[in-house]
Amino acid sequence: MPKVLNVTSPKDVALNADIIFTMVGFPQDVEDVYFKDNGIFAGLSAGKIIVDMTTSTPTLAKKIGQKAEEIGVESIDAPVSGGDVGARDGQLTIMVGGSKKAFETLQPIFEIIGKTNHYFGNFGAGQHAKMANQIMIAGTMTGLTEMFVYAKAAGLDLQSVLETVEGGGGDNWSLENYGPRILKGDFKPGFYSKHFLKDLRIALDESEKMGLDLPATKQAKKLYETLVDEKGLGNDGTQALIKLW
Repeated sequence: MPKVLNVTSPKDVALNADIIFTMVGFPQDVEDVYFKDNGIFAGLSAGKIIVDMTTSTPTLAKKIGQKAEEIGVESIDAPVSGGDVGARDGQLTIMVGGSKKAFETLQPIFEIIGKTNHYFGNFGAGQHAKMANQIMIAGTMTGLTEMFVYAKAAGLDLQSVLETVEGGGGDNWSLENYGPRILKGDFKPGFYSKHFLKDLRIALDESEKMGLDLPATKQAKKLYETLVDEKGLGNDGTQALIKLW
């Protein structure tokens, strides 16, 4: 049987484990888990591996990676995509930046929890890949929502519309997984709206640093700001965007 440890802090985990995975909510949570007095770095020693799977900022991923290098620890940022369904079924997509050695070491674990995993480069590259993913999802979520709004106004059968679009060029992951939930009135979070808004803000902040203007993503952010900040529905799933209509 695996050894079960009674730990009370991230520091205790780092003292007792050779490989430490983290996945929390927001970049500030990541900062706290790693850098506070009872955080992971307080318990790390050379030869260990740390893996942050939170969707966070590339800047923070670099900070963690550089600190890890100083003490002989391998670090990777490995955010994921696939929502609650992907996590439950071991079908996540894993986007990795940081230590190539750690990435190769962890392949057997990644193959259990994910259907695909890709290495993108140095510290923060995994987070940049996740931002690209979230930019794409922003378009599919607004498209999904407006599809139903339009079809309803036109008097169409929404289930039939869903099945028709799934069978054509408009098919996508959001449509298949969140379309049925919307029709059932199921707004439980596969992915929290408040976390998606956090991701869109990170993506747009990084875009500005690169001199990019992403108007469609900016509009998606405005819609989710209305849902989360004005309507107070941040704990609903991303499919709750339909509630704005």
